[in-house]
Amino acid sequence: MSELILQANKISKYFHDPSTIQVLKEITFTLKKGEFTTVTGKSGCGKSTLLYILSTMDTDYSGDLMIDGVSMRERKEAELAKVRNEKIGFVFQFHYLLNEFSVLKNVMLPGLKLSKYSEKEVEEHAYQKLKILGIEAEALKKPNQLSGGQKQRVAIARALINNPLIIMGDEPTGNLDKKNSEIVFDIFKELSDVYNQSLLIVTHDNEFASKTNRTIEMEDGNIIKM
Repeated sequence: MSELILQANKISKYFHDPSTIQVLKEITFTLKKGEFTTVTGKSGCGKSTLLYILSTMDTDYSGDLMIDGVSMRERKEAELAKVRNEKIGFVFQFHYLLNEFSVLKNVMLPGLKLSKYSEKEVEEHAYQKLKILGIEAEALKKPNQLSGGQKQRVAIARALINNPLIIMGDEPTGNLDKKNSEIVFDIFKELSDVYNQSLLIVTHDNEFASKTNRTIEMEDGNIIKM
């Protein structure tokens, strides 16, 4: 049996301001090891809200979320923060790199925070990730010296630094042109195919989604196609 990395079981979510609206309706699906899955749907369908719950950043929901076979319900914030740092890598629409640090140091930061390896080991791991993504030559530059596509590759390297179980992305190609979007897609595909990395990516880009292992299509808080 394929190893299950993530299980969402009847996840529902309400917003209460100013009136009560149900934004997610009993969302149920699983993600397997090495699977490259996208979540699509029109703006306001609930896909980003779902991602924030699945990433443990939003705990105000009903149903159950299991990551690596462990329920995330009733966990203290410190435990959830540990799960986020150890098991989940994030890639957003904007790279959120810190211009005061080098590319290499930006990639190292989550690894240093984890405190599992020495600074020298984290540096070696960071360089390896940059090499996988073909940007090791930029390691000592500052982020503001890079192109938009290069910055997003650095952000992916940073997401990979702690060898997470799953990479979660919220519109990671939303700020890129077609060429750089294709480069980012190819990186994700390689991570899935070669490195057996699980990926769950929210996207508006139907062309991007059509090339992944599976697409979960959402509408009005429901999964309408999978």
